[in-house]
Amino acid sequence: MTMTRTRAAFTGLLAAFAVTGALAAGAAQASAAPAAPAQPAALPAVNMEATVLAAQIDPRRADDTLTPGAKASVLAVEQALQAKNLLDARWVDGYFGTETISAYAAYQRSLGYSGLAANGLPGATSLAELGQGRYTVTHKIGPGAKVQRDGYTVDARTQAMLTEAERLLGFKLVLSQGSYNPGGDPSSAGTHDGGGVVDISVTGMSAATRTSVARALRQVGFAAWVRNPNQGDWPWHIHAAAISDTDLSSQAQHQTGDYYLGLNGLANRAPDDGPRIPIQTWEEYQRTH
Repeated sequence: MTMTRTRAAFTGLLAAFAVTGALAAGAAQASAAPAAPAQPAALPAVNMEATVLAAQIDPRRADDTLTPGAKASVLAVEQALQAKNLLDARWVDGYFGTETISAYAAYQRSLGYSGLAANGLPGATSLAELGQGRYTVTHKIGPGAKVQRDGYTVDARTQAMLTEAERLLGFKLVLSQGSYNPGGDPSSAGTHDGGGVVDISVTGMSAATRTSVARALRQVGFAAWVRNPNQGDWPWHIHAAAISDTDLSSQAQHQTGDYYLGLNGLANRAPDDGPRIPIQTWEEYQRTH
């Protein structure tokens, strides 16, 4: 019996040594294992919505006030333009003014773009290309495909906005001029050369109805005004420019920027004569409806 207890104790001692040794070996291997490689720092994000909005408003300002919510994104874009020797360091300030517009247009031309595609308003493709290795692009926007409406060409984004305005109004709107119409109507001063801009017929509408249409268009993200023959060589109509449509002509960009600044979108830059409501883009409208 004594011999049996001694043998059992000895066996237990050996097992304990084995476990201890295994633990020690495991610890040694763990300490000798190479450290996990450090993860690269996340790239900053450029909010495309905010950047495009700043590119419309900032060049029209009389001062250097920044567009709310756009500074960090614009700075990242400007730093990328500076790195390509397209923008002087003194203009890297978060303000998407005329110097940044010119630099961005030069970058677009370097990619092979021309005409309306190289007017300094960032598009999704050029913005992503510029940001390779420097930033990522969030809140992407774009005009979509070209479609037909009332015999005129518009883009899909504009079509969706018009459809929603019609839903709010409860009746159909009829165009008297569409988009992508360079030189089609000299009195339009180039605003219809690109996308996002339409004229709406007001035939048979009362003054109150015309105002209601302009208000509904503004609700869904247009800079919209009732135009009358006293303002220019045109009949009564409603002129509407889709804010932040990346196919806007330069002239239409100026109109949307002026709209944010409380102006009428005409060459005289007089005070806005339309219904005043909180200004928002189509994307901002969609997020709340």
